[in-house]
Order: sequence, then C-alpha cells, then structure tokens
Amino acid sequence: MGAENGPKELDNAQPPPPPSDPIDDNVPAMDLPRGWIVVLACFFNLMFSIGTTTAFGVYLQEYELVEFPNTSSSQLSWIGTLQGAMMCFFGIFVGILCEHVDTRILSAFGSLMAGLALIVASFCNTPWKLLLTQGLFYGFGGSFLYTTGLTLTPQWFNKYRAIASGVVLAGSGLGGLWLSFAVNSMIQNLSRQWALRITGLITIAVCGSLSPLMVLRVKPKKRKNIADFSVIRDKRFILLFFSALLGLSGFYMPFFFMPTYTVVTFKMSEMWGTNVASIMNGSSVVGRIAMGLLGDKIGALNTLIMATLASCISILVLWLPFRDFGTLIAAAVVFGFSSGAIVSLIPVVTANTFGVWRLPSIMGFVMLGYTIGALISSPPGGAILDTYGHGTNFTGLIVYGGVFLALATVVNVVLRIVIARKLWVKV
Repeated sequence: MGAENGPKELDNAQPPPPPSDPIDDNVPAMDLPRGWIVVLACFFNLMFSIGTTTAFGVYLQEYELVEFPNTSSSQLSWIGTLQGAMMCFFGIFVGILCEHVDTRILSAFGSLMAGLALIVASFCNTPWKLLLTQGLFYGFGGSFLYTTGLTLTPQWFNKYRAIASGVVLAGSGLGGLWLSFAVNSMIQNLSRQWALRITGLITIAVCGSLSPLMVLRVKPKKRKNIADFSVIRDKRFILLFFSALLGLSGFYMPFFFMPTYTVVTFKMSEMWGTNVASIMNGSSVVGRIAMGLLGDKIGALNTLIMATLASCISILVLWLPFRDFGTLIAAAVVFGFSSGAIVSLIPVVTANTFGVWRLPSIMGFVMLGYTIGALISSPPGGAILDTYGHGTNFTGLIVYGGVFLALATVVNVVLRIVIARKLWVKV
C-alpha cells in the first residue's frame, strides 16, 4: 500500500540540532571506549549519592518506629528530603563550577564531604541534628557526586547517549538495592550509628578512588557571564524545568513511604519494609538500562513520556485503590522500573535539545526544578499522612504523589509537541 496509509515504523529523522558553540580544539571523539571509563566512575558516583537517598526509607522506618516514635512522619521525612533537595540545590552551583573547575577535583571533594556527613550524623541522636548532618550536610557533599555523575556522561556519547545515561543511573538503583539490605542488616546487628559510619567510609574510599576518571570531555571557552542565562527565556527549557520539578515531586514518596506503609498496613516486620524498598530499587536497575536502550531507539523524550505515564499508573491505579500485598509488590516493581527515567533521561533530553557544550550549566538550572520538587514532595506528603491519615491511612499521600506524576506526563507531552509535532519521529 502507499505511504498514504501512514508510516509503519518510527521515523529516525531528528528535529533540527541546536546551534553549535565554539569549543576547545582536540576534543575527544564521541562513542569511544574512553567514554565508558567515565561511565564507570559516574556509575559509582550515582550509586553513593542517589542510592543513599533512595535507601533512606530504611532509616526513616527505624526513626519512625524505634528511635523517635513520638516525632511526626513529616518532620522525620525532612531528613531524606533535604538529602535530595540540597543535592539538587547545590547542584545548581556545581553545574556552573563544572565549566570552570576540574571535575576530578569536584568529585574528590564531594566524596570526602558526603562521607564525612554520614560519619558526623552517626554521632547525632536528635532529629534536628540529623536534619543538619544526614540531610543538609550530606546533600551538600552528594551534590558534587550527583551533578558530575549526571552531566559528564551525555558529553561522551551521541549514538549511545541514552543507554550510557541509563547505565549510570542504574548505579543509583543498584546502590539503593544493596544499601537497603546492608543498612537494615547493620542496624539490626550493629546499630544505626555504625550503619552511617560504615556507609560514609565506603563512600569516601570508592568515590574518592574513582575521581581521577571523572574527566570533562567538552570545555567551553570562557565567556563574559559565569553561566548561560539566555536559556531561561526558551519555552523548551521552561517546559523541561517543570518536567523535572513535577517528576521529582512524585519520585521520592514511594521510596520513602512504601516501607513504612508495608509495616503499618499489613502488620509485617520491618524486614518486609526493607524488602519492598529493595524490590523498587532492584527493578529500577533493570528499568534504567531498559529505558536507556529504548531512548536510543525511539528517542529520549518519547521514552520519558512513557515512563512518567507508567509511574503515574503504578501509583494511582495499582497502589491507591488496592489493599493487598501482592498488588503493592506489583506497584513497587512497575514504579521502580519506570521512575528511573525521570532522573536518567532529563539530561539526555537536555543534551539533545540544547547541545552538549553547555550541558553542565543548563543542568544546573534544571537542578533548581529538582530542588523545588523534592521540597514539595515528602514533607507535605508526610504532613498529609499525619494530619488526615493519622499516621495509618496513606490515601491522601498516595494521591498527592500520583497527581504530580500525572502533571509531569502532561508537561512532557506539551514539550514533545513544541519540539516536533510529527507523531512518528524520534525525539
């Protein structure tokens, strides 16, 4: 039949590329083995930055049920929220620093600060002290690991950009997986204090030793302004900013509250709460790689739309209406598999839209969206749980998180229309 019956497969034609900018001479070529060495270092940076944050649900479970049972969920969730929020907030400035300071130095500094934050937190025994150390201090140190790990990889790849970013972000899922079990085991057999100390020492040793591999591929020439502020007037960036904000608003709540939900709703042991967190993190390892492969095939933005929609369905269709453990596991698997793309594909979409030469500073601005998203997610969700759910009814919290993911899906669809109206095109 003729072409009038419609295309049978995805058109690989890309929207017009962004204008190039002068860069240093002798820049290494893309898609070479050298890039995968950078991926290895970024993989572990994300393992010990985001992985530690997604495993916070195990600490939160310990704080809520054992150490601070008379402190509200909202207050305690601020510790993990500050980890993620400050990681993104300070990432704004780290992204700018990446264009002016050797990224190997930034990564080494972050390794030391993040590890020290956890070690100092091990000597704290009140929520407000943990808020400052495990939350704020760790978020500061982790921002150097997170931002360098997130922005370096897309620069080294073109053909394999999405899968390389997916592999890096799989590190955060794998970190959340093994750290959930390891932290729970250390808490049960040693103490919460030693769990923090050991994790901090490992972070310094592993990420610090790999910092020499964190090499920036493209170094922009010096410009008058310290950062490229012209991008904030671009409607594509504005949509990308709100995609990051809304997506991250719904991202952390299942990781933080599903473990406690398991214990409270089904009257199960704390170990089962840890198991649910590990299932989410385990499926996210597979999902982030799979989403990366799919992104290289059909386009990063197309894949991001599918991922946010699937994450929304896992919350509002699977977790919300059902109260049986089997469906909860299904929700954890689907959410873990799909939600990683919210973090892993945003840098890819940014690089594809604006080019790799100014990716670090633009991602720094995107980090502001991540910061706001983290701040308006778990603490208000915890307040809803305490105020309207009386600590046991999670319905309001689940709806709150699901609505953010629904809105993120809508924003991604609008961004897709702005970039390319043609349906069957790789974007």
